[in-house]
Formats: sequence, structure tokens, C-alpha cells
Amino acid sequence: MKIAVLPGDGIGPEIVAQAAKVLEALRSDGLKVELEYAHIGGAGYDAAGDPLPDATLKLAEDSDALLLGAVGGYQYDTLPRPKRPEQGLLRIRKGLGLFANLRPAMVYPELVNASSLKPELVSGLDIMILRELTGDIYFGQPRGIRTLDNGERQGFDTMLYSESEIRRVAHAGFRIAVKRAGKNGQAKMCSVDKANVLDTSMFWREIVTDVAKEYPQVELSHMYVDNAAMQLVRAPKQFDVILTGNIFGDILSDEASMLTGSIGMLPSASLDANNKGLYEPCHGSAPDIAGKDIANPLATILSVAMMMRYTFAHEDIAQRIETAVRKTLQQGLRTADIAEAGNQKIGTAAMGDAVVKAL
Repeated sequence: MKIAVLPGDGIGPEIVAQAAKVLEALRSDGLKVELEYAHIGGAGYDAAGDPLPDATLKLAEDSDALLLGAVGGYQYDTLPRPKRPEQGLLRIRKGLGLFANLRPAMVYPELVNASSLKPELVSGLDIMILRELTGDIYFGQPRGIRTLDNGERQGFDTMLYSESEIRRVAHAGFRIAVKRAGKNGQAKMCSVDKANVLDTSMFWREIVTDVAKEYPQVELSHMYVDNAAMQLVRAPKQFDVILTGNIFGDILSDEASMLTGSIGMLPSASLDANNKGLYEPCHGSAPDIAGKDIANPLATILSVAMMMRYTFAHEDIAQRIETAVRKTLQQGLRTADIAEAGNQKIGTAAMGDAVVKAL
């Protein structure tokens, strides 16, 4: 297993270091894993004048999986758009064909009071948001800012999806729903769109409905995105798998993160057609707390569990990592973002050490 490790910016290096501790511990137990590091985002720009240096892309292409920290920082906000850290992330997703973004939102019993919702609404919550990642309005052309004939300036973007893009992410969604059915009973998936307004969404719904014919064991439903946003905070446990496009998925997955109490608990995976993946926490680079040893590394560690499950098909190792995180929480150990009265507040490095010990 060759893993490209891309710490990135802000708190990225700190949290990735803790995930690397877990991988090193697993290697000591006999797991054949090789780690190789490279720059991305602002670190890539600082090192090579490009948020995705050629060497980083080459390493990514040659690796079986990628572990990413985070990208971005205030000092890069004035750079031309192609040089900004976020472009490195968009380009590596596109370059590797990472079209399926998996974002689980699960509430640990030990953290049920950390959620901003009532415990009875989120206790036992376990949902998966599957966001299409390489199409939609984020990548559509034409886009830009122009001056109209009357002299008024206008910004414009293009929302579009091809049939093949929708079909492949729909298949991924149905397969995940089937896989999760063993844990949650009935296989079900809710496709989220805005088909009452957008032609792109009307087309999305048509294709997803057609693909559903190949998965009769999965109960498919459809929901408008505005209603889905409301239902996520009204009755989130009605969902199992949520399938949606790039921009809607970007928003809904961040909303779902707060159901769990902290975005610092949420891992993610971005997969290609062969399950090669880029694994990263859902949160950003948080430059305001970088270097202070207070960032929560658990989302990054749980991203390694997802890597073992989806890219390397080591369900046993994935569960071992997840159990270690659970044991650490049961001991009352918390980083600042999830700490409550009576918990022992510890730093980033100490949390990483605690999880390794619990392995």
C-alpha cells in the first residue's frame, strides 16, 4: 500500500501527523504500508509556485491512496485565482477523476450532548452523504465576469451535468446503500435536487430514477434541496444515504457536520471508479488555531479508517481504528471543540497518542 501524504496548510500538518502515528502503529503490527510526503495548497505555492506542483501530482498518480490535511490561509487570499490553495485541491480531484465524495455523519453516544440539536433527534444518527465532486457549477464553463452592452457588470457561472456523470455517481450511491443495508436494515437512498426550478436537476432526477431500476432492493426517494436542508435539522434520522450534486452536497454536508457536534469529527473520502481515493477531514485549515496543539485530529484519523474500508478493503482494520477512537472518547478524553464539563481536555498530539494506545 503506497499512500501519498499531503499535510497542506494551517492545522493540516498537525492533524496529519496524528493519522500518520496510527498508520505507523499498524505498520509495526505487520501492515505493509509505505508513506511518501508532498506539498499541496499554500505549501505547494510556497515550495514550487503552484498549489499543485508537478511532483505532487506525479506522486498522487503513482500512489494507491492519498491522505490530505487541509488547504488555505489568509496570506494566499490576494493571489490570482489559479494560484490559490483551493485550486490545488480542485485540480487533484479533477486530475485523478475523484468524482464520488463520501461524507459520513455519525453521532457517538459519548458526544450526543455536543450536538446543537436535542439528544433525542441525533442519538444513534448514522447517515452518509454522497456528493458528486467533479461536475456541476463549480466546474461548468463558461464562467466569469463581463460587462454588458449597457455598461453594467455581470457575474455568471454554468451549472451542467452530463448523463455519464450522473449515472456513475448514482451507481456509486446505490452500491453504498446496499452495502450499508447490512448494518441499518432496509437499503434506502434519497436523491436531493432542485427539479422544480432547474433543468439540470430535472435531468439529474430522470437519470437517477432510471439507474434505480438496476437496484430493486434499494428504496429510492427524491427531495428538493431546500426541504432536505430543513429535514436534516428537523428529523435527520429519516435519512440513510443522501445522493446529490456538487454545490448542494457542499452545503448539506457542512450542515450535517453540526448534527455530530463538531466538524472535527467528520472524515471524508473522494473516490474514482476503481476506489482509489483521497481521504481528508471535512473541516478546513483553521489558520487561526494552527500551531497551537488544540485542533481535533479525530476526523483525520477516521479518514484513515475510511481508506482501509473503501480503497484497501480491510474492513477489520477500519473497525479497529474506529473502535480505538470510540475507546478514547469513552475514557473522557477530548480536544477543546468537543469538551464538556467533566472531560479531560487534551491537545492534538496527546489525542493522537491516546488513539494509538487504544489500538
